[in-house]
Amino acid sequence: MFWILFLLFLVVCGASATTGSMFQPGEWYRALDKPTWTPPNWVFPVTWTVLYLLISAAAARVAPLDGSGVALGLWAMQIAYNTLWTPIFFGLRRMRPALIIIGVLWLAVAATMVAFLRLDLWAGLMFVPYLVWVTIAGGLNASVLRRNPAYA
Repeated sequence: MFWILFLLFLVVCGASATTGSMFQPGEWYRALDKPTWTPPNWVFPVTWTVLYLLISAAAARVAPLDGSGVALGLWAMQIAYNTLWTPIFFGLRRMRPALIIIGVLWLAVAATMVAFLRLDLWAGLMFVPYLVWVTIAGGLNASVLRRNPAYA
């Protein structure tokens, strides 16, 4: 049962990840003024692959548990905001709305992590790297916005 649920959640994550191929950073992003602590480009797909595997496994652990409805609702909310950020930042090139979205995403990831921790320790812990990464991404979004106010 775990593997079926894992694959189901992984498909949802894969659908979310398609926005990355539809709205690639490209020359526009390369030309922006970014902080020196910006991760190299290769880090992003590697990190997201690991994170999507972790959050799919976490959801698969929680899904069959009694009382998991709220936690899975929060999981759905975080993946929706995750999906929305890329088209706003890279597609529309609107950094301020993207920053708002990533702030809401951070709250959704944190709430999902807490809800998962209450149901299954390991599932909750699998969300810790995701929360760290969204924190870094939010800081990067804010810094790039501050350095490139024309794209507010």
